[in-house]
Amino acid sequence: MDVTTKRQLTKKPKIRLQFGEDYKFVQDVVTANKLNTVCEEARCPNIYECWGRGTATIMILGDICTRACGFCSVATGKPNGVDEMEPVRTAMAVKKMNLRHVVITSVDRDDLKGDFGAKIWAETIRQIHRHVPKCTVEVLTPDFQGLGSALNTVFDAAPEIFSHNVECIERISRQVRAQAVWSRSLDVLKRSVDYGLLTKTSMMVGLGESKSEVIDTMKEVVDLGVEIFTIGQYLQPTRNHLPVDRYVEDEEFEDYKQLGLDMGFRVVESGALVRSSYHADEQARLAKVEI
Repeated sequence: MDVTTKRQLTKKPKIRLQFGEDYKFVQDVVTANKLNTVCEEARCPNIYECWGRGTATIMILGDICTRACGFCSVATGKPNGVDEMEPVRTAMAVKKMNLRHVVITSVDRDDLKGDFGAKIWAETIRQIHRHVPKCTVEVLTPDFQGLGSALNTVFDAAPEIFSHNVECIERISRQVRAQAVWSRSLDVLKRSVDYGLLTKTSMMVGLGESKSEVIDTMKEVVDLGVEIFTIGQYLQPTRNHLPVDRYVEDEEFEDYKQLGLDMGFRVVESGALVRSSYHADEQARLAKVEI
């Protein structure tokens, strides 16, 4: 089925709004340290819950992406220059929030020829480990165009969890993320596994895939050695983005969770509002990362 073909939609998942003191605290720390978060830029439906729990996914290397994926609401264009002090400010924010586990992600920086931003990635990991030694670091990275030296730069900084998202099934990958390459994403994950890092990936459903295609994708990923897998409902961020093909029922998400565990994933997070960094601290604990 083409990704733009419409089926009869079922019930859209509800998003809970909750503005407490913890939400305001996280918001203030992010603002004071001049940081970006994927929570805001990607219009994540869980921002109220996660910030209310005192957690956030920090987005480095600016807020303008060089790619234009059909599912993502992060702005596309020509990014600004690299801020060499961003890794230190990120570490200070993590320390201020007293985090024991943090997720770091970034926009794609295909404009940064040579390493595509990998040095800033590595320095951010090192600064967090230096200033907040009890905090474990999970990174959700771009593909760095498959450049081995860039990936090794990030790997050498020793994040506790390395994550790169396949985002969807292979058949619709070019429609969902036109500037990415399916095989390249798998190679990134395999390189992480071979390096010895605890490796994670995530995908969306509701874009025109079949259940059997999702299961085949899960098998392909687990066979690489990926140990943490998350799957959630695609939600159209604006009218200019890809339409929702269907809203997946809770029972189907429950099936994916059990099937994933049976396949050999150590941790599976599956549900309508699940995103790659949703409850990442709990996933790390389940994967027996000491946090």
